[in-house]
Amino acid sequence: MTIIIAGHFQLQEQVDGARQALRDAGYPDDGISAFYVNQPGQHDMLAIGGDRQLSPGAKDTPEGLAKGAATGGAIGAAIGAATAPVTGPVGPIVGGLVGAHVGSLYSFSHMKDKGEAEQGGQNAVAPRKAGMMIAVAVPDGNEGPAVQVLRNLGAGDIERAEGTIAGGDWKDFDPLSLPRRIG
Repeated sequence: MTIIIAGHFQLQEQVDGARQALRDAGYPDDGISAFYVNQPGQHDMLAIGGDRQLSPGAKDTPEGLAKGAATGGAIGAAIGAATAPVTGPVGPIVGGLVGAHVGSLYSFSHMKDKGEAEQGGQNAVAPRKAGMMIAVAVPDGNEGPAVQVLRNLGAGDIERAEGTIAGGDWKDFDPLSLPRRIG
């Protein structure tokens, strides 16, 4: 594994210019990889499409729905039982069902808002943006020249990673990994 420095560009012409500038700086062509990164959720990593079985922001949803439905169901059944003289034996059943439904809807109010931090801090770093990306392997560990070349060309979101670029292909690139941006 070697240090990899990568930057984002919007246009293919910018990536082509960056590739030439990195070659001019002494980096071998087979240690430079250029590719397009799709939007999060569109990497087609699952058989049915998408990236993950469950969206990161929705991981607590089943638990919240279960709590809301259980609480609402219990309250609804109790109200239905209290009205049993008027509604008959169906009162507690209908009350429980209506209460479970209302309780599950109420649980939505406990979901996080867009941009709000996860409890475990999983979304503390913004995911990688879509766009053209160029990456260069820095086998000697001296990443300064590669970073400077990309900065001079206006690369956005320059990041550092570890991996393997061979034959111009970043073999172990994970589009879902959180980028370690260089300040």
